[in-house]
Amino acid sequence: MSETGSFFAELKRRNVYKIAVAYAIVGWLIVQIATQVFPFLEIPNWVVRLVIVLVASGFPVALIIAWAFELTPEGIKRTEDVDPSIGGTSKGRTWIYVAVIGAALSIALFFIGRYTGQHSASGAGTELPAKSIAVLPFDNLSRDPDNAFFAEGVQDEILTRLSKVADLKVIARTSTQKFKSSPENLSDIAKQLGVLNILEGSVQKANDQVRVNVQLINALTNTHLWAEIYDRKLTDIFAVESDIAKTIADTLQAKLTGSEKQMIAAQPTTDTTAYEFYHKGRSLWEKRTGDNIPKAIAFYEQAIARDPNYALAYAGLANAYVLLPYYTGARRSDALAKAKENALKALQLDPNVAEAHVALGKLNFFQMDLADSMREYQRAIELNPNYATAHQWFGNDSLVSLGRFDEAVAEGKRAVELDPLSPIINADLGVTLYLARRYDEAIDQLRKTLAIDPTFFYAHYNLGIALQSKGDLSAAISEYEKAKQLSYDSFTIALLGAAKGLAGDKNAAEQALKDLDQTAQNQETDEYSRALLFLSLNNKEEALRSIERAVAARDGSSLTWIKVDPLLDPLRGDPRFEALVQKVIAPKNSE
Repeated sequence: MSETGSFFAELKRRNVYKIAVAYAIVGWLIVQIATQVFPFLEIPNWVVRLVIVLVASGFPVALIIAWAFELTPEGIKRTEDVDPSIGGTSKGRTWIYVAVIGAALSIALFFIGRYTGQHSASGAGTELPAKSIAVLPFDNLSRDPDNAFFAEGVQDEILTRLSKVADLKVIARTSTQKFKSSPENLSDIAKQLGVLNILEGSVQKANDQVRVNVQLINALTNTHLWAEIYDRKLTDIFAVESDIAKTIADTLQAKLTGSEKQMIAAQPTTDTTAYEFYHKGRSLWEKRTGDNIPKAIAFYEQAIARDPNYALAYAGLANAYVLLPYYTGARRSDALAKAKENALKALQLDPNVAEAHVALGKLNFFQMDLADSMREYQRAIELNPNYATAHQWFGNDSLVSLGRFDEAVAEGKRAVELDPLSPIINADLGVTLYLARRYDEAIDQLRKTLAIDPTFFYAHYNLGIALQSKGDLSAAISEYEKAKQLSYDSFTIALLGAAKGLAGDKNAAEQALKDLDQTAQNQETDEYSRALLFLSLNNKEEALRSIERAVAARDGSSLTWIKVDPLLDPLRGDPRFEALVQKVIAPKNSE
């Protein structure tokens, strides 16, 4: 017992207690500076971790030095060489002053950091919602480059499951694909995408085994909120994706309804090869070019061949067929019939597939059935509140066609929030704006789209329509010319010819009519294009006949906008035209 007392007395004599207390306070001060100040100076998170490790590992070193050495007026000496009778009364209380000052600074920094951190988070919250996330592309760590589609599929499945949670804001894959899997500038990416949280990950597939490594990061503070490594059999990949989505939702404190929990846990297929085919098709469909859509159809068909009960693959096939005529010139009646068949098959297998409802919404819009189109889009949004395409088409199709402009623009803006870097979604917001006669906003939005993708012909010709509607015909012709150079599309030819006709070059309009007739021998053209050309030649009679033929055939690819389309303004007031408007927007009998 006396030996123990002697040991503690020796600790006191050698100032080990004092050094321990002083080190703890100063160390706490340094850690507070690192954790509270470094993130706002954009110092990398690994530096913060290094400071904490160095402070912690330095503590025992400081105690050893305090035991072995002592500071004297003659300098640092080994403790054994110092006369114990020589006290340091003049400096006896110095350590107390150091401790008090250090403690005061530490407490002040702690509360300042807390206040500024909360203030910054709440300030950023107006721009970056707390319950928002972007899932960045996953690294493919497999040796086989073909497994890149598998890694892409894992990312997409996690994102899709998260997007069904109404309490979360989830960014669409077409926007996140523009970034690499583990970027350094997370805060910049978060600001571009409008989210607070980022999920990074990697996938390694070998034979029937798969490793998925994920980490959830607060992009504002660069703080790691959660991380996990999953080593599973390939057939367990869907359970892994569900678990990741559920854990993320819980970590972000998102409220989950019973149906949302079921949809997160759902297994779309048991065949991992069909799963890969589906995601290859989806990736190609999102590119929105003519040659990629037929390729997407082929992959969806291979997925269905592997698993005839794969509802998502049928929905993918339906969405590919619904757009096929407008990118390849395929026969509309045939393509839309296949779109309907596959959408209904998907819903027969699983009535909760939002993608199938969206396909039916677009199909009904093209067939001038606005009421059914609206119902399908609303159902898709109920099932998947973060489905950007559903918001995009709902606003740009049904709502704007009925003249419900504020609602249409709101849906378009919501789609852009969910997929901010998508050229087609940004362009369609521009279309909605010019149909609402908000020409300056439309022009700004379409120019913003072209900043994202200067080669997007669709944005160029719609910018031309906005400029023409505002009265700047020469600028419109310039945009139509750019669109024609990028894609020799029959509608672009008609727009260019009609604009030149209105500018006084009637020969150009007549030539465009001949070109349409020539094109019609190889691919389908639409009566709306002919109507615009006849209007540029001041032949309203033929323009009306073209529109009447389209309405009789329920070919509403462009004419479903008849109530609001500024290019058809020369016909407004004509009784025949107004009757056609009512026929288009009137409810249709279900077929």
